[in-house]
Amino acid sequence: MSFEFDFEQRRQLGYKLIDRINEYFSSLPERAVQVPLGERTFTDLNNALPEFGGDAAAILEEVSREMIEKGFHVPSANYFGLMNPTPAYMAVLAEALVAALNPQLATLARSQLASKIERETVRWIGERVGWSEPFDGTFTSGGNEANFSGLALALAVHFPASVDDGIAALGARPVLYSSAEAHHSLDKSAGLLGLGRKALRRIPVTESIQLDTRKLETQIEQDKADGFLPFCVVATAGTTNSGAIDDLVELGEICKRHRLWLHLDGAYGAAAIFSEQHRDLVRGIELADSITIDPHKWLAMPFAAGVILTSHPEALGQAFSVATPYMPTARGAVMLDNFKVSTQWSRRMNSLKLWLTLKVHGRRAYEEHIHLQLQLAAGFADWVRRSEQFELTCPQVLPIVNFRVRLPGASEEHIHAANEAVVHEVTRGGQRWISTTFVNDKSVIRVMVISYLTSEQNLRELEDALIKAAAIRMQSAVGS
Repeated sequence: MSFEFDFEQRRQLGYKLIDRINEYFSSLPERAVQVPLGERTFTDLNNALPEFGGDAAAILEEVSREMIEKGFHVPSANYFGLMNPTPAYMAVLAEALVAALNPQLATLARSQLASKIERETVRWIGERVGWSEPFDGTFTSGGNEANFSGLALALAVHFPASVDDGIAALGARPVLYSSAEAHHSLDKSAGLLGLGRKALRRIPVTESIQLDTRKLETQIEQDKADGFLPFCVVATAGTTNSGAIDDLVELGEICKRHRLWLHLDGAYGAAAIFSEQHRDLVRGIELADSITIDPHKWLAMPFAAGVILTSHPEALGQAFSVATPYMPTARGAVMLDNFKVSTQWSRRMNSLKLWLTLKVHGRRAYEEHIHLQLQLAAGFADWVRRSEQFELTCPQVLPIVNFRVRLPGASEEHIHAANEAVVHEVTRGGQRWISTTFVNDKSVIRVMVISYLTSEQNLRELEDALIKAAAIRMQSAVGS
């Protein structure tokens, strides 16, 4: 048996798949996110492991049809959920090319052009941050790895001995800080780095859902007095729940005053650097020592694509470099091998999709993309303000809107139940998808504009669905 197909077989299979993908993309502006609730009866796959293969064309057709007909369609224009976008089509083609060429980015000797494309893409992003050289960075599997890397950099710089000797050699416990609304990858990273999850001090937020800087400084001073070792503050540009952005300028000043590393989790919101009109949303971003940004969020890349950037390029090698006798080296290389500047060893080329999209469409395409989504979200927030059934719960900063059923005097428990009932009614037909969450311990309905295909018409239809759902909930409440 061989994995090889002949020229004509490859051609026919490729054309069949690209036609299916093309049809799928054409359907996305109106496509339902999922099948109706009553049809979501998916059985487990219990196929035996095949000893011999089947017809490639038939199998490819079957699995693509099943995934499209019964799948959950994040790329739909009617998906108002989490930070999962409609992928740019050039990025889809780039992924196919990368899969075929299968470049190994661990070393420069094996991937000089691919690595140069990655470093160029990193340079473009760093220049948009506003850093003057030197700076550096690397692509990651996503924000979780990028945040982990940012904390590892902070540890290596503040406590160089910890890289070889571990945290126990420090004699006291390092601690770090974030807002109560910061991403939970920070808890995971603190545990994996040996700090312990309790080392992460989650600071309460203000009414604007920003990290309360006065309480932050109080906690830093208290930790110092108690013998802990503060070393890092994690700011957030675009919280998952509400899209809040911390005061980066003030946090930069606090970190400078206390000699702390400032890491910015800008997995979502840092993409605003690609907009001249809206880059003030992340004013002070250049004060960060390291930055997480996920192109597979606001920059419309398919999974997976994260980036960790730092204005301390030497820290990458300090944290991640190891010596090996078997890895090939490139003569005359001025850059460190990729496996020496990141957590990964074998490396997929996650940069080509963004590089190719920027080469084909340019930065101005992102300028328009970001502006349109902010406009659409602002328009939807205005509708909520005028609504008799709903009320806003916090400021709309990025294209995320938090609101709740208007129930004056009701308990938080009753409001949460009402929010859940409305979301269930809106989503049970499958046409669109929204969610509930908690922001500053309050139940909210969450709507996010994340697809570049979403239009005012999609939002008007969502508004109609919300009004109908609220009426049905009210009738149900009266009946009970």
